[in-house]
Amino acid sequence: MMISAPVPNASFHPSRFILLGIPGMRDQHIWAAIPFCSMYILALAGNSAILYVITRARTLHEPIYLFLCLLSITDILLCSTTSPKMLTIFWLKSHVISYRGCLTQMFFVHTIFATESAVLLAMAFDRYVAICRPLRYTSILSAAAIGKIGLACVIRGFLFVFPFVILIERLPFCGRHIIPHTYCEHMGIAKLACASIKPNTIYGLTVALSVTGMDVVLIATSYCLILRAVLRLPSKDAQLRAFSTCGAHMCVILVFYVPAFFSFFTHRFGHQVPPHIHIVLANLYLLLPPVLNPLVYGINTKQIRLRIVDFLPHRQRGKVRAESSAFSRTSYLWTRGCCFTKSSKPAPCII
Repeated sequence: MMISAPVPNASFHPSRFILLGIPGMRDQHIWAAIPFCSMYILALAGNSAILYVITRARTLHEPIYLFLCLLSITDILLCSTTSPKMLTIFWLKSHVISYRGCLTQMFFVHTIFATESAVLLAMAFDRYVAICRPLRYTSILSAAAIGKIGLACVIRGFLFVFPFVILIERLPFCGRHIIPHTYCEHMGIAKLACASIKPNTIYGLTVALSVTGMDVVLIATSYCLILRAVLRLPSKDAQLRAFSTCGAHMCVILVFYVPAFFSFFTHRFGHQVPPHIHIVLANLYLLLPPVLNPLVYGINTKQIRLRIVDFLPHRQRGKVRAESSAFSRTSYLWTRGCCFTKSSKPAPCII
C-alpha cells in the first residue's frame, strides 16, 4: 500500500536492487536468452556494417545516409544498454545491480529511446523534403542543418529524461528492492517506493504523449504526404516500388513504437496483462528495431548494398552486381532521394 506521508530520504536509498528477470519463466531463462542473444549479435553486426560502409564511402556522405549513421549508433547503444545485463541474469544468475547503476541504466534507456524516436522523425522529414520539395532539398538539408538536427535529437532526449532521475531520487524506498524486470526503467523503480509516485506517473504520461506521441503523429503525416506524392507518379511500376518501400519503413516504425507504447501503458493501466508478456515485449522494442533497421533502411538501399557486396568473394560479387545492375534507372535514382522523368522535371522518389 502506497504511503503519502513524507519519509526522510537520507535513510531510504538502497545500495542495490535485484533484477528478477522474466517473472514466471525463471526455469526457462537459459533458453530464453538464446533468441535475445542472437538478436543482439545481429543488431551489432548489421549496424556496425552500415556504419563502416557509410563512413568509408565518400559518395554516401549525403543527408539520408548521415541520418542512417545516427540511427545505427542509437540502435547499437539502445540494445547495449540492456542486453549485456539481461544475458548475465539469464546465464550467470547475476541479478544484483547497484542503485546508481540502476539509475544510470534507466537514464540511458529512456534517453536513447527518445533520441531514436527523434532520428526516425528526422529521416521521415528528409524523405518528405526529397520527394515533395526536391528542388529545395540541398538548401534545406545542408551539412550545417543536419548537424543541428542531430544535436537537437540528442539534447531533446537528455532534457526530457533527466527529470526522471530527479523524480526517482526524491522517493524513499522502505525495503522492497526487487524489480520484476530484466533492466531498470522509470516506473519499474518508482513502484518500489513507499511514498506517492503520482508526480512520476503524471510526468511519464506527459512525456510519452507530448514527445513520443507527437513524433508518431508527425511521422505519420510525413508518410501520408509522401504517399500522396507517390500516387501522382505516372508509372505503375514506380508506384508499386514506392509503396513496397514505404510499407517496409512503416512496418519497422510500428515495431519500434507499438511494443513501446504497450509496455508504457500496461505499467499504468494494464494490471491484467501477465508480467512475462509485459517483460518480453519491453525487451523486444529495444532489440527488434536494431535488428530490422539495417535491413530495411540499409541493405535495401542500392548504394549501400553494392558497397557491402565488395566484401563478398569474387564469384558471388559478380553475380550480385549483375542482379543489382538490372534495376531500372528510375529505381537507381530513387535511392539517391530524387528522381527525374524523361522531361528532366523532378519527380517524387523514395529509397
